[in-house]
Amino acid sequence: MTLTTPALLFPAISLLLLAYTNRFLTLAQLIRKLADEERDAHHEVAMRQILLLRKRITLTKRMQMAGVLSFLLCTLSMFALFLSLKLLGMLLFGVSLISLSVSLVFSLWEVKISTNALNVQLQDIENWSRDRAAGKAVAVDEEEEEGMHGL
Repeated sequence: MTLTTPALLFPAISLLLLAYTNRFLTLAQLIRKLADEERDAHHEVAMRQILLLRKRITLTKRMQMAGVLSFLLCTLSMFALFLSLKLLGMLLFGVSLISLSVSLVFSLWEVKISTNALNVQLQDIENWSRDRAAGKAVAVDEEEEEGMHGL
């Protein structure tokens, strides 16, 4: 294995960490927005969202830690190979790949939870729309009854 093998992983890990950071910032925005909504009106959907956001934060932290560890191990692998410590370099690179794989598994898990959170939000919108439509239907029926009593 040459020095260029782990060096090829550098751009990929850097982009991955950037994507994870963007994910974290999005989570922070969602939490702040949800906190504002929660202050305005307490309801069950907000509590379900909070639980899902907590899980997502934990997973994002873990995937970032595994990604950073992968980057560090890849760097150490290149340094070992630079010092002509081929076995150590290969070992560090192997562990770096495992750490990167763990990071990606956490990322997949977080994506699954985020889609569940979106489904909770969509279900809330559907329920609200259905309740609103039912409320309009009840109001129309009441108006018709009042009109008939007036005759």
